[in-house]
Amino acid sequence: MRPSPEVVVLGCAGVDTNVFLPGREVDWSVEANFTENLDTPGQAGVYASRGYAALGRRVAFIGNLGEDACGAMVREAFSRDGVDVRGMFTDPAGTARSINVMYPDGRRKNFYDARAASGLRPDPARCREVMAGARLVHSHLADWARHLLPMARELGLVVACDLQDVVDPGDAYRQDFIRESDILFFSAANHADPAPLIRRFLQDRPERIVVSGMGAQGCALGTRKGIRFFPPEPSDLPLIDTNGAGDSLAVGFLTSHVLEGRPLAESIRRGQLAARHCCTLRGTSEGLIRARALDALALASAPAPELR
Repeated sequence: MRPSPEVVVLGCAGVDTNVFLPGREVDWSVEANFTENLDTPGQAGVYASRGYAALGRRVAFIGNLGEDACGAMVREAFSRDGVDVRGMFTDPAGTARSINVMYPDGRRKNFYDARAASGLRPDPARCREVMAGARLVHSHLADWARHLLPMARELGLVVACDLQDVVDPGDAYRQDFIRESDILFFSAANHADPAPLIRRFLQDRPERIVVSGMGAQGCALGTRKGIRFFPPEPSDLPLIDTNGAGDSLAVGFLTSHVLEGRPLAESIRRGQLAARHCCTLRGTSEGLIRARALDALALASAPAPELR
């Protein structure tokens, strides 16, 4: 009998086409630009599921894929990694796609085709079967995923959600995810200072944990004790590709804190190390950091975080 997963990932899976520009900008004065275009199993659900698997955790994925070549690419990756896919369901609109324009300085622009998953609902009985016995649900923002979060809470799982690049914390689409979550992640890409958003997310649930990824500025951790800012982890390796970095931050933190019981500050640092490693992988979700490598990196000393 297969053991229960420790963590269940809910959300989007598909194929990323990463378009690497040779120069700093697109040359709009000519019809054709020569780029390097690389396809990889990607999007938040893939990076999270493969991240947990790389760290040696038992992980299940609930999400939608089409019966097409892109779906086959994702299924093969999950099979290689040993991801439990009993909760996967078919999307007649096909597998989701993203085009990510990648700049040499680490910037990116994402173009996401959101036709897939519109109006879909997974089988509740199957989802309950997959989640039973797990300790953690890690959700992304697929519309159908909101309907599974009350079930996860009923089953006693810790509920974590990645709100991604929030613009307005009062955005109606995200409210179900915010309300049901014990741990929230969000990208501060649209905010110079994430502190007001962190305070907003803590207002109704002071016991909640909030983590904000700040890119090259590091990250912030919000709890009822205040907001702590962590500088980025130093590395001699070049920053090549930021796809999946936020997912790796969340996976590293949740594995360390929820599944392994490590303190918050240590868990943040391990999440940052996982994210920094992800940024060295060019155009691929292969090769995410493994537990032994993360342990080795974490042995180095870290500066004390700033308290605001």
